[in-house]
Amino acid sequence: MIYECAIIGGGPAGLNAALVLGRARRSVALIDNNQPRNAVTHASHGFITRDGITPSEFRRIAYKELLNYPSVNHLQTEIVSVNKTAMGYEVVDISGILIRTKKLIVATGVKENFPLIEGFYSFYGKSLFNCPYCDGWELQDQPIFVVSENPSIFHTAKLLFNWSKDLVVCTNGLTLLSEVQKKQLQSKGITVIEKPILAFIGQNGRLEHIRFTDGTHTSRAGGFVMPQFVQSAPFRDQLGYELTKSGGIKTDESGKTSIPGLYSAGDASYVKPSQVVFAAADGSRIAMTVNMDLTEEEFE
Repeated sequence: MIYECAIIGGGPAGLNAALVLGRARRSVALIDNNQPRNAVTHASHGFITRDGITPSEFRRIAYKELLNYPSVNHLQTEIVSVNKTAMGYEVVDISGILIRTKKLIVATGVKENFPLIEGFYSFYGKSLFNCPYCDGWELQDQPIFVVSENPSIFHTAKLLFNWSKDLVVCTNGLTLLSEVQKKQLQSKGITVIEKPILAFIGQNGRLEHIRFTDGTHTSRAGGFVMPQFVQSAPFRDQLGYELTKSGGIKTDESGKTSIPGLYSAGDASYVKPSQVVFAAADGSRIAMTVNMDLTEEEFE
């Protein structure tokens, strides 16, 4: 068979796109390798009616709802190649199975590259996080910190001050802040440390202090380590779609890429901020575009 739309990626964007298309009576292949980026997260926040839900429970509920629609087919596999054809797209999974589709949505999200600091992954998702809107509430009024190797650290520091006034800003040995910026932060009682970080120290996932390369340390209960985001989708060489300056899949305002019949939803096109509710909404929006394009073609 040939699907009307295949969706690569089973995060919030892909799930919501499949829901909208399923309700539009479109035949959908939702292809998911079951490796969600937020798997280490204990709870997702900021999505009304689902605040505090675990990522695994979110996915369980989503698939239970999706599979109520007979035209939605869930394929748990990994895609290794995608090719443009006269009829649409041919997608091949890791087992060599061929999936044909008229339209294709890439909703593979992004990958996070964190600073290489010893101990980070022992605390990530427990007392170290990367999204203030997702986890700032849980660290409110505690001694916290932010580590970033990006000049946006100044903006992030001002943002975090809303959740805790006991804040340390760490640049991990880089010169990212101007003297004016440092003075502004220090005027609010925010400590700025520009020394390289050696390790995060603590027990059972609970951070206790940050140790610097010169042997000094600062006690902290938790904090935020800001990653660099890179594109997860490995299909650019095969399809030739354009990228944004920040590395996301470039789309127009309706979610269409530079390749006919190819769309991108959610973090794959760098929807900001990176939150479940934003990605889900983007998946819904792009699905409506796909459905309208299919409808117009049927009437031509």
